[in-house]
Amino acid sequence: MPAKSKAQQMAAGAALSAKRGETKKSELKGASRQMVDSMSEKELEDLAATKRKGKPARAGRS
Repeated sequence: MPAKSKAQQMAAGAALSAKRGETKKSELKGASRQMVDSMSEKELEDLAATKRKGKPARAGRS
């Protein structure tokens, strides 16, 4: 599943880094902290690998 915004893509990258042990979970904030616990490494890889070109900075709420 591709990321819907640049912010979501960056949060997934931060969460993936923590899940792999490259950064501490305590250093994460907001959505990325929740993503570590609720998503698998494969799901985080898919979100983090999304290209940023053409994505809004933040996804609008509906």
